[in-house]
Amino acid sequence: MTGRRRLWRWVVAVWVIVVAVAGGLTLWLQDPAQPPGPYRWEKADPSPSLPEGWESACASATPDENGRGACVVVTR
Repeated sequence: MTGRRRLWRWVVAVWVIVVAVAGGLTLWLQDPAQPPGPYRWEKADPSPSLPEGWESACASATPDENGRGACVVVTR
């Protein structure tokens, strides 16, 4: 049983060393000109307004049991 524990400890120690070296290499090889992560501020434009006459186009939409109706307005 002692040999199996010793082997398990060696496997865990080698795994920890590999993870630490890989993390260090990742940080070292990173391009400093790049932002530090995929997270960045995006410019958010306001939502486009509905086109003129959408009320009459959606007047024939049949509401469901909750009183909501589906209407699709396509513009080009």
